[in-house]
Amino acid sequence: QVQLVESGGGSVQAGGSLRLSCAASGFTSSSRCMGWFRQVPGKEREGVASVSGFAGVTYYADSVKGRFIISRDNVKNTVYLQMNSLKPEDTAMYYCAARSGPYCYSFGQAREYNVWGQGTQVTVSS
Repeated sequence: QVQLVESGGGSVQAGGSLRLSCAASGFTSSSRCMGWFRQVPGKEREGVASVSGFAGVTYYADSVKGRFIISRDNVKNTVYLQMNSLKPEDTAMYYCAARSGPYCYSFGQAREYNVWGQGTQVTVSS
């Protein structure tokens, strides 16, 4: 069964760091475009970062460039999001998602992803 399970969320003060993990099962995450999204109540889901299948090309939203790093451990079939220099505006529910193929066309388009995790909450206090 195809599944994504996120972990690593929590509460942190501004300037702190967190690392989110996304464990995939039922498919090989290294062969697919994998993405991280976030959402706050009342707003649309926002693309944060993605990594393409095979070549591992990474993409980032402007709001997180230089602070967040997406990476993959192919042995563990897990994708990570290292979040540094966190800001209160990073507070959101964070979701991991997978596309059906390796290419990350149309960065940030949630409708292009067909497998989603349950989400993990990140709260950054000032």
